[in-house]
Amino acid sequence: MNSFSSIVEEIKNIISTHINGKKVFDKDVADALGIAQMNFATMKKRNKIPYVELLDFCARKSISINWMLYSQSPESLVEATNKLYMVKFLGDVNVSAGGGSQTDEGDVSDIQIPEEFVSMLGGEKALKDIEAVNVTGDSMEPTFSYNDIVFINRSKTNIDRGGVFTIRTQGGLFIKRVQKRLDGKFDIISDNDIYTTQILQANELEVIGRVVSRFGEVD
Repeated sequence: MNSFSSIVEEIKNIISTHINGKKVFDKDVADALGIAQMNFATMKKRNKIPYVELLDFCARKSISINWMLYSQSPESLVEATNKLYMVKFLGDVNVSAGGGSQTDEGDVSDIQIPEEFVSMLGGEKALKDIEAVNVTGDSMEPTFSYNDIVFINRSKTNIDRGGVFTIRTQGGLFIKRVQKRLDGKFDIISDNDIYTTQILQANELEVIGRVVSRFGEVD
């Protein structure tokens, strides 16, 4: 996958075609993506791709996200667009890695995913059960961080073997690592070790689905 710096250069090339070839700066890319310049500078330094904003930019410019992320040639893109892979994107929903989002309902749109992601999500047949949502909060860092997009398989709700799940508790909607205890209860674990582990009974949580990927692998 391309680095954020490489993607920035591609966006500069795109923007320059609309301003008569004038020099384009990072601040212009930040404006095009709708990101504050300070946040943009931090993302670039950390190589943290702002996927939500990048998807919106590609949609506005009618650019394939495959090209932006993987530098596919125009010829390969023509062939690839014969078959589109789409998943539902709940843009108004934030699963919390912190204080707890209150809803998993909102406006639903479809987003195109790179062909390389299909196998990560369980194959083409699994796509009907996949939903993409935003992450907010820091309790699951470094695995997930604010503004990541994660993919949830709503058909995978068995938590007996553990894993990373989106769950609803009395506190709200969360993304957490779940591990079954010998006494039958469940440890609700934050990957950021400054947060304490919560212990819940099975009837104290609702499993929305297993987190099967983000833009990258999920451990």
